[in-house]
Amino acid sequence: MNETSASSVDPLVVPARARGELFLISLLILFLELACIRWFPAHILFLTFFTNTVLLACFLGMSLGCLAARQTRNYLVWTPILLSVGFLSGTCMDLLSFALEKVVNVGNQTSPQMVFFGTEYCRTDLAEFAVPIEVIAGFYFVLITLIMVGPGQVLGRSLNQVPQRVQAYTLNILGSLAGIALFAACSWFQLGPLFWFAPIVVGLTYFLWAMPGFQTTRLGTLAAASLLLAPGLAILPGVIRAYDSDNSTTWSPYYRILYTPPPQREINVNLIGHQAMLACAAPGHAYALPHVLNRDCGGEAFQNVLIIGAGSGNDVARALQWGGPQTRIDAVEIDPVIFAHGKNDHPDRPYQDPRVTVHLDDGRNFLHSTDKQYDLVVFALVDSLVLHSGYSNIRLESYLFTEQAFNAVRQKLKPDGLFVMYNAYRQGWIVARLEQTLKKIFADEGDPIVMTMPYSEVVQPTEQANGFTFLLAGRRTTAMRQAFARQPGYWMVANKAPSPLMPSAFGPEPVDHSIRFGPARVALLDEPLQLATDDWPFLYLRAPMLPNLTVRGMLIMAALSLVMLYFFWPRAQKDGTSGGFDGRMFFLGAGFMLVETKAVVHMALLWGSTWMVNSVVFFAVLLMILGANMFVLRRKPGNLSLAFAGLLITLVANAVIPLEWFLGLSRTPQIVGSCLLVFTPILFAGVIFAVSFGAARQADHAFGWNIAGAMLGGLAENVSMLIGFPYLVLVAAGFYVLSALWVRQPPLTAAPGQAESLPLVPTS
Repeated sequence: MNETSASSVDPLVVPARARGELFLISLLILFLELACIRWFPAHILFLTFFTNTVLLACFLGMSLGCLAARQTRNYLVWTPILLSVGFLSGTCMDLLSFALEKVVNVGNQTSPQMVFFGTEYCRTDLAEFAVPIEVIAGFYFVLITLIMVGPGQVLGRSLNQVPQRVQAYTLNILGSLAGIALFAACSWFQLGPLFWFAPIVVGLTYFLWAMPGFQTTRLGTLAAASLLLAPGLAILPGVIRAYDSDNSTTWSPYYRILYTPPPQREINVNLIGHQAMLACAAPGHAYALPHVLNRDCGGEAFQNVLIIGAGSGNDVARALQWGGPQTRIDAVEIDPVIFAHGKNDHPDRPYQDPRVTVHLDDGRNFLHSTDKQYDLVVFALVDSLVLHSGYSNIRLESYLFTEQAFNAVRQKLKPDGLFVMYNAYRQGWIVARLEQTLKKIFADEGDPIVMTMPYSEVVQPTEQANGFTFLLAGRRTTAMRQAFARQPGYWMVANKAPSPLMPSAFGPEPVDHSIRFGPARVALLDEPLQLATDDWPFLYLRAPMLPNLTVRGMLIMAALSLVMLYFFWPRAQKDGTSGGFDGRMFFLGAGFMLVETKAVVHMALLWGSTWMVNSVVFFAVLLMILGANMFVLRRKPGNLSLAFAGLLITLVANAVIPLEWFLGLSRTPQIVGSCLLVFTPILFAGVIFAVSFGAARQADHAFGWNIAGAMLGGLAENVSMLIGFPYLVLVAAGFYVLSALWVRQPPLTAAPGQAESLPLVPTS
């Protein structure tokens, strides 16, 4: 093996190519990570519901690759092969999804601790053989980890090529910023997997062709063939589904959307049925029920209407049908592709009506930003089916079902306004949680009305809630309760669409087949029911807990990580350097992961759970780190006591100052105050990392252990389901204390931020 010693190279003169390659591999890794987070959950049954699985696999792979940077074996040659395996297996899982959903066990969804929408067919108690979802998640955790090992190894080697550590880390951050910007551009233009993985293949090709002997080995030939196949395999599922039917597959910033054009007009997202466009003349009562009931109880037609979760336009069409010339509707929809399908193909063309104003925005953010008052506010089938990000357990809609969100709705209602929400909520205890929250917020306006379709007298908390459940709150419910008390029943013809010309539905049961509607009593659990709040926004979690499914997933990922770490553990090198555990960098990574999670989650609360907000927050986090690097390069701090003290103080401030306090402020102090609170800890953490990284003996190992620590932080994020998000930063503070107390190796004799003489990447 031929090696070139770094001692023959002036440490202050780094070739431009080395800097460029560090920037390029950093960009490539971040872009590949985001592409995997988008592609795999959209094709693998229910993988989208498992927090951090793909993200943590990417982190672990990068960590193992950095730790293996000094090995002579080049793991990058396996990356295109493993990518192709992932795409092929994902395609099979995609095409077999309907069969698999009947035999995949997703945590006993007949009586779950946590509800996953889309699991209606998972009656594994009736199946002869059930596949635990943890097995599927574990397989892809290992596969994605191995995919990232090769790029991680190149990153570790590139870090070693730039002796000035802080400068090297700065190049890494700049590359990551470029990666986020490029993927954000893909989301903006709604580009699909071909446009994600083609650039990745180009980047992999660049680094692979630079490897000595790559072109002449059998493995190199297989990898080269995989490079050519990978982009095609990435788009294969969409091509097959489009070939089998008239379906079209598009990628919004949130979903992989499978759309069946007229006459079906069905929208499926990430393999789960989501919406179907129904004309006002088509049979069906759900969308029109609030309007019919309001009319039959003597209410005037709603003039000012807010519909959150407007989707493809069904609720908008009914509001127009039952309104008048003066009706004005604000339709809020977070997904631009779903809205576009509704605008183009809904049979009633509701989005072309001049009475409708469309807002492509997060519903909670719109509630805070509008100054209008409404006669009717509707949460229309608000269920995202996806997580808000790979960093936390909250879903896109989680902050719409908290006490604070319902209070914001009440503030936007006129004195005699009505708030309606409906969905197939799956479990009685979810209905009970929503009813109790409405009862608390609308306490002086009477109890909310709960109605089920089909009709039920009692909603039991421990039973599955079949069909749709409607919840109505506000002053207009007074007349509705009185009407139900004095009338014998409320009936609508089953096979006819409700229309403004139909007679009142109150009265005795008609002769023809009809559907009954009426208030239902909601029974409560024996134990106290935790209401969802902005601090604990887990509507679909039965109680503050770590669900058994989550615990098993954590244990499986931890066990698999330890096994893979054993095989990639860095052994002692010929130059005498050791690959021992770096506790300082490890706990810094764990703490920073939680601080970043807190920033992502709470900025979503303030500015909305949109992909653009996420991208801006990630970009801002990296900019804060970049600023910390510039400070360290310029000031060269030697003592970290003040930085640790500032970090711990700001973390405690984040735990005790509720972010809802900023919601009532005007825009400028809200932006300044919230950003100071959320991002100041990141600045202190960045300074601590930059100084620690600059003093590390081995850049590759230090960076590898830091990323491995981020994996621990990602697993620890699940504790938020037990204690809530504000106190998660105290867990982060604990990790930083461990980092500060960790006994470090003797200080280096090199200049601050400059590495000792290390061997460069082996050339053969």
